Order: sequence, then structure tokens, then C-alpha cells
Amino acid sequence: MPVISPLAGEPIKRADAERLAGVLKAFADPARLRLLSLIQSAPEGEASVSDLTERFDLSQPTVSHHLRILTEAGLLEREKRGVWAYYRLVPSAIAAIADLLTPPRKRATKRTR
Repeated sequence: MPVISPLAGEPIKRADAERLAGVLKAFADPARLRLLSLIQSAPEGEASVSDLTERFDLSQPTVSHHLRILTEAGLLEREKRGVWAYYRLVPSAIAAIADLLTPPRKRATKRTR
């Protein structure tokens, strides 16, 4: 993640902007947002592809494709157990994005509460 927020009043470096844009692009899909939500709300905080496919009107390969994009963006961790892969959120990645998109003044107010 970039160190400087695009809202900080300082120019963001090109490489940082490209990285952040890639992560935001991963977020910018309704199915991916729903996958993140389903994984986060799962009882163990993780879910397998088959668990997630049951909850969608999408095929297993399509769900796997979305999970791969979220994993490559650093938003999910993948753990292989036997023949199954389980996914869980990377809370620090989600928090870093929220922090980058929160204007500095709002960030300071949020932390003092």
C-alpha cells in the first residue's frame, strides 16, 4: 500500500497510485464485495470455494476467478487444506485502504475518539 494517501494534499507516487488503483479495482465489483462480506461474516471468518458457490448465482470457476483477484490484490489469504482452499480476509489490508481513503483531518478525529 502507498504510504501517502491521495487525499493527504501531497502528490502520490505513480507506482503507489497504480497499486492502490489495482486494489480498488478488485473492490469495484458487486460479486467481490459480496464475497468479502460472506467470508467476513462466516462463523470461523473463513470459507471454502464450495461454501461460497452455494450462496451465489455464479459458477464455481467464476467464484474462483473473483477469489483469485481478491487474493492477488492482497485482500484475502488462501490456505490449502487437502483438496479444499479456504479464504479469509486480511484485516490489515482492509484497514490500510480505509485509512488511505480517509482525509487526514477525519483520520485524526477518528483516532481521538
